Amino acid sequence: MKEVKSQASQTGIPRKQGGLNAEIQARIGHQLRAMYDDVVRQGVPDRFAELVRKLDQEPGGQNGGDTDKNNGRD
Repeated sequence: MKEVKSQASQTGIPRKQGGLNAEIQARIGHQLRAMYDDVVRQGVPDRFAELVRKLDQEPGGQNGGDTDKNNGRD
């Protein structure tokens, strides 16, 4: 990879800076928004909502008396 960069600089050809032009950025943004909106419309599955409710109702909860605040997660 370094050889390609050094050859381009030796030929005197100006290298194009990386990045995407505004049109490509706009297309990507539009597609990402459409995908995100679709995911948001799907909502939370009932089984996940029920699991969260059960965890919230757990006696003592995960925070009660547990010295590891992250529960092993960093």
